[in-house]
Amino acid sequence: MRAAPTILHLDMDAFYASAEQAAKPSLRGKPVVVGGLGPRGVVATASYEARRFGVHSAMPMAQARRLAPNAAYLVPRFTLYRTVSDQVMGLLGRMSPLVEPLSLDEAFVDLEAGGVADDSASARGIGEQLRTAIRDVTGLTGSVGLAGCKMLAKIASEEAKPDGLVLIEPGSERELLAPMSVRILPGVGPATGDHLRRAGMTTVRDLADAGEAELVRLLGKAHGASLHLMALGHDDRPVVAERDTKSVSVEDTFDVDLHDRVRVRTEVERLADRCVRRLRAAERSGRTVVLKVRRYDFSTLTRSETLRGPTDDPTVIREAAARLLEAVDTTGGVRLLGVGVTGLADFTQEDLFAQAADALSAAKGPEGTGAGEEQVEAIEEAAEETPEQLAVRRWPSGHDVRHETYGHGWVQGSGVGRVTVRFEEPGDPPGRVRTFRIDDPELQPAEPLPLVKDPVDYSSWPASLPKSRSGAGSSGGESSP
Repeated sequence: MRAAPTILHLDMDAFYASAEQAAKPSLRGKPVVVGGLGPRGVVATASYEARRFGVHSAMPMAQARRLAPNAAYLVPRFTLYRTVSDQVMGLLGRMSPLVEPLSLDEAFVDLEAGGVADDSASARGIGEQLRTAIRDVTGLTGSVGLAGCKMLAKIASEEAKPDGLVLIEPGSERELLAPMSVRILPGVGPATGDHLRRAGMTTVRDLADAGEAELVRLLGKAHGASLHLMALGHDDRPVVAERDTKSVSVEDTFDVDLHDRVRVRTEVERLADRCVRRLRAAERSGRTVVLKVRRYDFSTLTRSETLRGPTDDPTVIREAAARLLEAVDTTGGVRLLGVGVTGLADFTQEDLFAQAADALSAAKGPEGTGAGEEQVEAIEEAAEETPEQLAVRRWPSGHDVRHETYGHGWVQGSGVGRVTVRFEEPGDPPGRVRTFRIDDPELQPAEPLPLVKDPVDYSSWPASLPKSRSGAGSSGGESSP
């Protein structure tokens, strides 16, 4: 535990939904839900306006629609979210060399390592500067927690939401934690929480009073001992700047169970290609290909194949995933498929191209039989979609488009051979809505626009803080428990 609150935890407020509201003037102040829009989709993020209706992350989308039928339901735009995340992480990197990203919208920062804070006053000052900088650069808000350890800094940022700052003074940890639910502590999920409840422990004070020996008896040596320390406010985990990615994977849940074996293979190959794109974006290669199949009865099977060396070749990974599929019984239907790569490295092994050639030859069968061509034709036929399915795939709700006459806009919805677009840009007043044929040659998908057209230059920050246009430093709550 540190004597000063120099561990900072940043958590962007309703990140995906807030980014969509900033990008779409007509949605500001209105309920917005981002996630999978199919019958089996789940909520990724809900705006605070939508949360008032009871909508929350990980909720089935069908339930969200019942609770908030008039909300805007949008498909995620990860290109935009990653761009904004890079801007935020860039600001954090200027504060300290020790930044530990947990996700696109969340990170720990060691302020002491950056030399920007050594006591409560300087920690609070740099925390407020960060909130101002985030608003000036991205147009979004983030909540900041400051404490002497990572666990308490994260708890503080939760208390600060939305758009606030909470600083926990060293020495006040036990008093602050005592009345809180045991679920506030890292590692206490629903199962562990229920186990502790049956033992009569529902608050952090109960855990502290129970003692280490009792918690070890209930939860085992490692978990029980660490939980007792956390109940006392102790957490010695350091901020780790580099986290080694152990795997790259993608998966899809289908609105309707897939029964056609050829269609299943087509989806596996499509997922393999997406996985390779992520792998290359991370500048990594992998040695082990993993296939995940969740069947109609929710049983989940995983199969893996280890190659002779790491690769990022799409043909190799695609064919390996297809071979793994041959060993899985999909009778009855498939509701989810996933393809991943583990055993990551930052180089490839050239002789793996021979593996791809061997696999391709095996798939084609004996020379002159034409088996490979027949298989390709069958896959192409299975991949054919109706015009309505193509429209949904080409024009996802919430995604960016550009019209040669009307300029930049976003898709409000599509159906019956039509796509409806609202033409507006970040920072502008709400725009007009127009409807086009789904095959209108003047309408094309587009890249997201920056959320802030003229961001403040923070290249010299935090040495000298530029004057904020937004005044974000004075907004939101702040406290010091």
